[in-house]
Amino acid sequence: MAADCPPDEVFALLDDEYARSLLSATSRQPMTTPELSEQRNTSNSTVYRRLNKLEEYGLVRATYVPGPDGNHRKQYKAQLDELVVSLDGGVFKVSVQTATRAQEFADVVTDLWEGI
Repeated sequence: MAADCPPDEVFALLDDEYARSLLSATSRQPMTTPELSEQRNTSNSTVYRRLNKLEEYGLVRATYVPGPDGNHRKQYKAQLDELVVSLDGGVFKVSVQTATRAQEFADVVTDLWEGI
């Protein structure tokens, strides 16, 4: 995911109550589309559409896990750590800091510190 995202699209996505609800739910624990659909009382198609957009901007991450029936299922986990909106020369910029990038930075700092 690029650090800078199209501001209009990110604003529109975060203005959407379903997208915010899915981000909130998946920030607590990884969840599948059917789990999210049931918990949020929303259709599977609505959940899929919002998750695809959230994933496109790196706000959620999908992983495959084995299900109880042996089939793999896709789980989603929120990755949003920080959203920065700046105005530079009359142009809005949106920068998304994801949990993954924050963790990578923390790992680098730890490695540097341990090397001292």
